[in-house]
Amino acid sequence: MSDTRMATVQPAPSTQTPQPHAPVRPVQFRGGGFAPRGARWVGALVFVLLLALAELGTRQGWISNLTLPRPSDVLATLQELYASGLLWTHVSVSLSRLVVGAALGASVGIGVGLMIGLFSYVRAGLVPLVAALFPIPKIALLPLFVIWFGIDEASKYALIAFGTFTPTVVATYGAVDNVDRTLIRMGQSFNLSWLSIVRKIVLPGAMPGILSGLRISLAIAIILLVAAEMLGAEHGIGAYILEAGSLYDLERLFAGVAILSILGVLVSSLIGLVERRLLRWRG
Repeated sequence: MSDTRMATVQPAPSTQTPQPHAPVRPVQFRGGGFAPRGARWVGALVFVLLLALAELGTRQGWISNLTLPRPSDVLATLQELYASGLLWTHVSVSLSRLVVGAALGASVGIGVGLMIGLFSYVRAGLVPLVAALFPIPKIALLPLFVIWFGIDEASKYALIAFGTFTPTVVATYGAVDNVDRTLIRMGQSFNLSWLSIVRKIVLPGAMPGILSGLRISLAIAIILLVAAEMLGAEHGIGAYILEAGSLYDLERLFAGVAILSILGVLVSSLIGLVERRLLRWRG
């Protein structure tokens, strides 16, 4: 039997040169959570463009002055209103009515909404009532409030308060329902009291929804303010607009509408400021 020698096969030398490692590129952070970016100039630019188009259209005759006055004429009317002192007279009266009525409606609405969200028997008793009151057009109730409270300030306060109350209730108990139940169970597992869970978990978790509801409620309050001031009011933005409309004075009419728009922007900015203060924990 002949010896068989096994040849050891050596691997052929590699002809490829080693490649250097690619440079490590940082991964872009994508966890912003859809946080909005601050670009306030965009909103101002949109307003300026719209006013410029309206000014150009009315000056060139593309838009009839009988349907839309020139923005420059409206601005001149606002300046005259300010110089005469009537601007502050109308705005101060309207602001007092808005603040009193909206404060009453929103505060009671938040309280009732929290009770509905936290107590089952209150929910069972009041949710059907709120559902029945919510779709009623509040402006249609103005004659009834005049009969009940008179034509003076009380009827205006009542209309604004009632119009603010129902959307605030719905937004508040909806926000309480949307609080993460895992956080509540976690608090219960740490033996937190009921009051501590409400104060430290439920209220902070529901606050974004409550503030969003307040935006809608205050917008409704401004609409009802104008409607209330068009009935038996000597001063106020609504009374000013009604007088301008009866005289077909478009410059004064649009000046009143501009005041309402500015008021709405200021109210929205105020809610935004409150959101930034109370919701800083969201990051």
